[in-house]
Amino acid sequence: MTQTRWLPSLRRRFNSLNEQEILALAISSEEDDGRIYRSYAAGLRADYPASARVFDAMADEEDEHRQRLIDLHKRRFGDTIPLIRREHVSGYYERTPDWLTKPLSLEKTRLKAHKMESDAERFYLAAAAQSTDAATRKLLGDLAHAEGGHQTLAEQLNETHLPQAVRVEEDEKANKQFLLTYVQPGLAGLMDGSISTLAPIFAAAFATGKTWETFLIGLSASVGAGISMGFTEAAHDDGVLTGRGSPIKRGFASGIMTLIGGLGHTLPYLIPNFKVATTVAIVIVFIELWAITWIQKKYMDTPWSRAMFQVLLGGSLVFAAGILIGHG
Repeated sequence: MTQTRWLPSLRRRFNSLNEQEILALAISSEEDDGRIYRSYAAGLRADYPASARVFDAMADEEDEHRQRLIDLHKRRFGDTIPLIRREHVSGYYERTPDWLTKPLSLEKTRLKAHKMESDAERFYLAAAAQSTDAATRKLLGDLAHAEGGHQTLAEQLNETHLPQAVRVEEDEKANKQFLLTYVQPGLAGLMDGSISTLAPIFAAAFATGKTWETFLIGLSASVGAGISMGFTEAAHDDGVLTGRGSPIKRGFASGIMTLIGGLGHTLPYLIPNFKVATTVAIVIVFIELWAITWIQKKYMDTPWSRAMFQVLLGGSLVFAAGILIGHG
């Protein structure tokens, strides 16, 4: 149920917490972060075992910090730790639960881990600076120092478990997976959407001389091609043997880029003036063909000359076919 706007927030303000509650909050946060690191490790273990070992070691360090905080709580306040978590405190840093839905990419996992460390350190430093109680200020400062130490630990663990050669190998593997899962099917979709729809759209344009009818034909061709390419990409290869990744991801990449490729030179026909609409559509066609060439060069290492020849030749033939059929 959505909270009514005029009702006061049920979260506690951080400056209302006493020292025991702050310590309990730190304990639960360390516990959560340890579990997150283990989830990251599990998601990376099959493809990137060296990086998985780094996150396993970071999770072990979080567990050690948690145990030290628990020992401190026992000495100061006894065995009963208040149940307080980050979602109970207003303004406390949060963790996006993306690790619960799917494994993250290697680079995104590294970035998430770095943000976890810096968020915790920055929060504790800011809280310590605002505190007037000496004991609380020292406690927050110690926690900030511990979180800052995580970054040094991560660097040390990378040197131990992830030497430069291994890191380069894993980065190359991650890049290859990105190409196979997103770039390759997306490029195929963009080429199909941009080139295959040229003939029906411009044939309709020159045959009817009407912008709205041309737009409807282009829209139907683009949507139909997007659905067809998406389902074809997803259905013909489950990615298990080829290593091309999730068929659903590849299907969406191919289908969406096919739709975009077709809509690029379809949308200008929303302009009522036929000559203006056709001129704009032709300019967009050349932009699309240049974009395809650039993607081939950047991501697929295709030489400029060969990429331009392939794309321009295919596009020109289909474009010419559409004009000839339309005038026929």
